[in-house]
Amino acid sequence: MKFAIIAAGEGSRLAAEGIDAPKPMVKVHGEHLIDRLIRVFMKNNAEEIVVICNDKTTIVSRHLLELEEDGLRGQPVPLQFKVRSTPSSMHSFFQLRELLAGSPFVLTTVDTIFREQEFGQYVKAFKEVLAEGGDGLMGVTNYIDDEKPLYVGTDEAMNVTGFYDANDAQCTYISGGIYGLAPSALETLDDCMKRGESRMRNFQRGLVRDGRKLKAFAFSKVLDIDHASDIEKAEAFLDEKA
Repeated sequence: MKFAIIAAGEGSRLAAEGIDAPKPMVKVHGEHLIDRLIRVFMKNNAEEIVVICNDKTTIVSRHLLELEEDGLRGQPVPLQFKVRSTPSSMHSFFQLRELLAGSPFVLTTVDTIFREQEFGQYVKAFKEVLAEGGDGLMGVTNYIDDEKPLYVGTDEAMNVTGFYDANDAQCTYISGGIYGLAPSALETLDDCMKRGESRMRNFQRGLVRDGRKLKAFAFSKVLDIDHASDIEKAEAFLDEKA
């Protein structure tokens, strides 16, 4: 299984609040965000890890080159990466398309914080979904700490029924930004790009529109690092007992 990281954002809100490091290099508990994801992915038997970072600074690309050459803490990393600035996260996803084709993959953004144990359970559940002929397993949470959450409709069996900007349908969950997808999902991505759509939530709606069989997996919490205060919040969350 492949794993993918979108690390192409500029982290402008963090910079405005005095965080000098590019978002992928921000540290939580002394560990770079990008290193944390790579470490967790390798722990879950990643065959390949693909990353996109922007070209606004060389700090991240140099770090990735070092990981490619020297490994992470002495352990070789099956890494491929692209350096390119894009107008949206979905465009970043599209830039990774050719590296993800032909294999199931788990995709997330570089600032996604979750419990490692829960992620291991998620990967196991994703493999079960694939074995049953499903098209994807979406990481969701009932913890809302997002400025513009994407609500996820589910039935009693945790089948995904829709994605909504407003919670008119009284959904229990929001998207956690963790996407486990079969290779067929890339066809939906292609169609979304042809339509001129640019947001990951539109891609998710496209999956439903195309009749993809999606299940939801509930994480206790998923946090994003958008503000300086989120770093302390993430560390406190990771220190909590599960």
